[in-house]
Amino acid sequence: MPPIPGSGLAKGLAVTLRTMTRKTVTAQYPDVQPELPPRSRGVIGLFEENCTVCMLCARECPDWCIYIDSHKETMPAAAPGGRERSRNVLDRFAIDFALCMYCGICIEVCPFDALFWSPEFEYAETDIHELTHERDKLREWMWTVPAPPALEPGAEEPKEIAAARKTADKLEADEQSRQQAGEPQADEQRNGEPQAGDEPEGGA
Repeated sequence: MPPIPGSGLAKGLAVTLRTMTRKTVTAQYPDVQPELPPRSRGVIGLFEENCTVCMLCARECPDWCIYIDSHKETMPAAAPGGRERSRNVLDRFAIDFALCMYCGICIEVCPFDALFWSPEFEYAETDIHELTHERDKLREWMWTVPAPPALEPGAEEPKEIAAARKTADKLEADEQSRQQAGEPQADEQRNGEPQAGDEPEGGA
């Protein structure tokens, strides 16, 4: 049966009429932030404590937009008579988001869970050279990474959270030790200074 003349036009007008009768929804961005899915691919956050400078992410990146520099340090033996060991120390970790195509390969191949997707997307720049972000900025974005799904009862704590808690406890202990070490010095300085009403040595 041949099509009725004008049926295509009628269908198109029907779609237009249905759209005209619906309530319009306008996103009030940037006054109202959008609700993004938890697994949105915004930027890549770096959890530096987990990075072993294995260079796997930089080698697998199809755009070669990851820049890593490091040096070796010799660690003393853990036990008497043991052998000294060398380890890589991270000097630079940068990602050029002007080249990145957000494929996520670097995150997938990282064997130590040092890279994570963050839903942060407001990082536009007026200069393309400023889209190369160093490890300090990547570390800041790590705090915007959504929390992992809740664990099942009896499951072990994720190693990323355990490592982060261990690092935070270590930093807190170091800060407390520095404060405790600084208080006696301040007391000694106060004890050595002449107090009000004290006569200077050699005075009449």
